[in-house]
Amino acid sequence: QVQLVESGGGLVQAGGSLRLSCAASGRILSYAASGWYRQAPGKQRELVATITMLGRLNYADSVKGRFTISRENAKNTVYLQMNNLKPEDTAVYYCNVGWSRDGEWYEYWGQGIQVTVSS
Repeated sequence: QVQLVESGGGLVQAGGSLRLSCAASGRILSYAASGWYRQAPGKQRELVATITMLGRLNYADSVKGRFTISRENAKNTVYLQMNNLKPEDTAVYYCNVGWSRDGEWYEYWGQGIQVTVSS
């Protein structure tokens, strides 16, 4: 069983920055895809950014140029650096990891962390 623990959320003014961290309980990041998703009130969960096992990055159009996803395998941690935050970035942010093994897909989610951006 993999546990993911997010940290770094909070309240920030528009234009400010936050860095989210997601610590995994096992050494899985070197062979897993990792990502950040978010869910605003009344909306569906949406992809924010992902990083593949080989380090390929993908971002939602709404965050390109402002957010950066990174990974530190030695610390089993995935980060999301968020700059120039906007009120529309307000949401609960979730960390996700997933991998394929023997034809099976394994996927885990963190508990979520609130990010609130005031105007």
